[in-house]
Amino acid sequence: MSHQLKYTVNCSLLFTELPLLERPAAARRAGFSAVEFWWPFVEAVPPERQVDAFVNAITDAGVQLTGLNFFAGDMPGGDRGLVSWPKRSSEFRDNVDVTVGIGERLGTQGFNALYGNRVDGSSEQEQDDLAVENLALAAQAAARIGATVLVEPVSGAERYPLKVASDALAVIDRVQAAYDVPNVGLLADLYHLAVNGDDVDRVIAEHADRVAHVQIADNPGRNEPGTGTLPLDQQLTALEGCGYAGWVGLEYKPSTTSEASFGWLPYERR
Repeated sequence: MSHQLKYTVNCSLLFTELPLLERPAAARRAGFSAVEFWWPFVEAVPPERQVDAFVNAITDAGVQLTGLNFFAGDMPGGDRGLVSWPKRSSEFRDNVDVTVGIGERLGTQGFNALYGNRVDGSSEQEQDDLAVENLALAAQAAARIGATVLVEPVSGAERYPLKVASDALAVIDRVQAAYDVPNVGLLADLYHLAVNGDDVDRVIAEHADRVAHVQIADNPGRNEPGTGTLPLDQQLTALEGCGYAGWVGLEYKPSTTSEASFGWLPYERR
């Protein structure tokens, strides 16, 4: 392993053998000091006691929450965010303060705002204009705690319009042209980019300065590094060489148990 970037465990895909609130402690036992989550509740504005329980699970485990997704709808059911969804925009806006509030309590610096699928009954322009407004609102809220809103290209969702890095960067450019919000950045999931046919090496060479967070999984299978053919170590080394110094999210589906799936990563590098 030729880079020194730090890893954070995505506990929405890893340690799913355990109840959600037990996963941060499991990550700590496996040698990691940081975790990230998709939205960990079933609704945009969960009861305060559920929020407190989640915050306590992170702090009691002694790990840092490096990233958290805004509420994205029913992910298992196919939803991929509310940012551009007119009928559910109010849910996203109600969720922003809750999400940033959790981040303020836990020192979280990155919030992933999944863009949302194309929906019937609204034009693409209407959806895209709404997305610009909502991303700006989220960024303004995140700025209060010095955090960044992330925009992510995604694979495996036919109606999700952001497929490659240039799609997400174009959205970020629109937001920043319309609003004074420098804290919006690219979430470069190297798996999603590769599956969608992006030139990942070119993205790194040309846009590393706009990458605010990185996630990895191997392809095919979206399993742990070493199970597929992606040159992940080479790409992470290139990112570091281009100035990226942030976290690398392990957002993969373990091909075995979660703990066993870390065999590719020496304990001292966790």
